[in-house]
Amino acid sequence: MISVNGLDVVFGRGHRALRAVADASFEVEAGGVYGIVGESGSGKSTILNVLSGLNRRWNGTVTIDGERQGQRRDQDFHKKVQMVFQDPYGSLHPRHTVDRILSEPVAIHGLGQAEDRVLRALEEVGLGPEFRFRYPHQLSGGQRQRVAVARALILEPRILLLDEPTSALDVSVQAEVLNLLTGLQRRRNLTYILVSHDLAVVAHMCRRIAVMNRGVIVEELGVETLRRRAPEHPYTRQLLDASIGYNREAVATMEEFEGGV
Repeated sequence: MISVNGLDVVFGRGHRALRAVADASFEVEAGGVYGIVGESGSGKSTILNVLSGLNRRWNGTVTIDGERQGQRRDQDFHKKVQMVFQDPYGSLHPRHTVDRILSEPVAIHGLGQAEDRVLRALEEVGLGPEFRFRYPHQLSGGQRQRVAVARALILEPRILLLDEPTSALDVSVQAEVLNLLTGLQRRRNLTYILVSHDLAVVAHMCRRIAVMNRGVIVEELGVETLRRRAPEHPYTRQLLDASIGYNREAVATMEEFEGGV
């Protein structure tokens, strides 16, 4: 469903140029759940921005559902590929009701039956019709993220790009949203790419995982390898050690990896 080959993204020019993604390559099968994990600034969200069409300055080859993509995408592409952003507080218009937020993409794509689609989308993410005319400030963080998921689903896409979809939520709500996303993926046979710095989140949802460091995919591994704590690259092992919790000895022995950038 998704194939990325030799992807390069550079921000800035000359001596100030920053190579945010360097020669990244991976594939995601139809109906697969693929994770990209790494520290902040490792380049993982930049890859999602390229795949979604938000970033138009890149080099390499990106193929989605058999079609090679250029820097600009058409309306049919955006119906097929949708993105759920990290911060539900920032991704929803504060002066628009839930109804307007969900109806807008339906109108843009000329789908019709907006009311039925809105009610069905709300039901699918576990929100009843009573939420339809509320504003974002009248919702909890978890409810806002459910609305964001509903907005992405209302166009009936085949691919969802998930940019740290639970990191802005309370720990008690994170599991609910992850279980919601897992259920939706199975029912609709969606293809996911999940970006996260949290190895526990990635291990919960993903079958295969790319580990990024300073713009480079340093290792690709299956979730079972991750659960056995048997990665090959030392950077991945450091991430695993860090995910357990603060460990003075582990911190003292952490190394800097250049990542080839």
